[in-house]
Amino acid sequence: MLMLTTHPISFILTAASLARIRFHGRFSLKEPRRIRRKPTRIRRIGSGNIDSLSVSCWCFRLIESYQLASAMASTRIDDTASSLDKIKRQLASSSGRNLLQGPLLKRSEALRKWNERWVILDPTTGKMEYKMRRNEPTVKGTIIFDANSVIALSPVNFHGLPKYEDCCFYIGTPQKKDYFLCAETPGAARAWVSTLHATQLVLKAHKEAVNSLSGSGTAKLGTVATVVAAANSTAMEASKEIEAAMKISLRNALGTVLNKSPDGQMDDKTIMKETLQVKDEELQNLARKLRERDSTIKEMAEKLSDTAEAAEAAASAAHLMDEQRRFLSTEMQRLKECSDKQLESAMVKLRESEERVVLLRKELDQLTRQRDSAIQEAHLWRSELAKARERILISEAAVARAEEKARTAETDAEARIKEAAQRESAAVKDKQELLTYVNAVQVQLQRQQIDTKQVLQERTESCSDNRNDLTITKHVNPADENMNKAGPGQAAMAVDEGSIRSIGDDQWNDIQATETRIAEVREIATESEVSSSDIPVGAQPEQVGSFHQH
Repeated sequence: MLMLTTHPISFILTAASLARIRFHGRFSLKEPRRIRRKPTRIRRIGSGNIDSLSVSCWCFRLIESYQLASAMASTRIDDTASSLDKIKRQLASSSGRNLLQGPLLKRSEALRKWNERWVILDPTTGKMEYKMRRNEPTVKGTIIFDANSVIALSPVNFHGLPKYEDCCFYIGTPQKKDYFLCAETPGAARAWVSTLHATQLVLKAHKEAVNSLSGSGTAKLGTVATVVAAANSTAMEASKEIEAAMKISLRNALGTVLNKSPDGQMDDKTIMKETLQVKDEELQNLARKLRERDSTIKEMAEKLSDTAEAAEAAASAAHLMDEQRRFLSTEMQRLKECSDKQLESAMVKLRESEERVVLLRKELDQLTRQRDSAIQEAHLWRSELAKARERILISEAAVARAEEKARTAETDAEARIKEAAQRESAAVKDKQELLTYVNAVQVQLQRQQIDTKQVLQERTESCSDNRNDLTITKHVNPADENMNKAGPGQAAMAVDEGSIRSIGDDQWNDIQATETRIAEVREIATESEVSSSDIPVGAQPEQVGSFHQH
């Protein structure tokens, strides 16, 4: 970064400012102007030959002559903070020059008491310090204000004494802190206020310069120099007014001393001594100011020599930038040709890509149709699957019911099989009992046959005997008559049936429980009734075997 430093203003030219100058077209880099070389050595200017205002104007004209070269000789900025720090350092280095100082009455904030203070104002920085007395080295306090502060003469006499009418003014800061001050005369108050207003313009110009460096402002390079020169001239005029006010206050003080003298009058020698003392102080102040101006001029001469060297460096940098511009122009031409070729190839590729896009869109439409059909088919399959699942559930329920029925049927069959087995075993037992009973009946029948045969034989024998005894009458029992009428066979059956019923009534009741048993008993009874004498004894084992087969 290239810095051009002068008093009372500092210029910092950056790459951003150069770019803005190029953009507005104020200068042409194709035909740079020739810069006249200035001598690096500047003769020393005496303090009595030129005042500060003329020096400031001369510096401003010199800076304007090197403005183009300085603008073209910018380099890259590392960051904006470094440039701002350099501006602050330049402002701080110029403090203490062209100062406006004088006595003012300041009202204290706590006690509301008016105290006399020696106030020193720096127009270039806006710094306002005050001391207890003029010759004290230490500073009592500082009044800091900026371009937004309110500074005006007060229409109200804050002090209260009639002699301070139209002498009061106040300073209102953005920090909501007010300062109430009072000068010796109304002219001194107006001088202070005008100098403070000029200082505010300087602060505003500095702020715009800082904003222009950071890229957020539009301040011109000569604005700050003009404002500072005006502030310096205002401070000089105000210092004259303040000196006049100090003289008036001194005369008033001498008048009070004369009025308070015991004799009522003072001799001329005493008055001359007081006057010479005051003039001596004024001469000392003027000598101090001259020494300060002389040192300021020396510093300005040194800074101007630095500025001349910087201008030479700026000229060489301008030539270098011109060469770089030519190189960049050729490079830009080459890049333009390359870009044209790349544009043509890109257009060809773009056409191919458009054709591919058309094909891809067709394929996409086809794929979307296939996707829609697949989705519809999937929906159909889903509906079929849902129906199949419902059928499976129904069949599973039917299978479960069938299994339940099969289990119940199996349990019923097992119960029936057990019951049939029990019935079969009971029937076998009944059959065996019946066979034994039949055998017993056959044995009884055989015995009865034998008995009947014997009875018949006996009767035949008795009949033959009774034929001879017809005349003999006897009482005959009706039952016997019936027996005789029925015959021997029927009588035997009657006897046998009575004996059968008397023998097995309980067993006969059991036999009547089932129809098969009743039928078998009836068949056996009929056979015994039909041919009671023809029952074969050897047929019993066959009947037993046949019953078991059934």
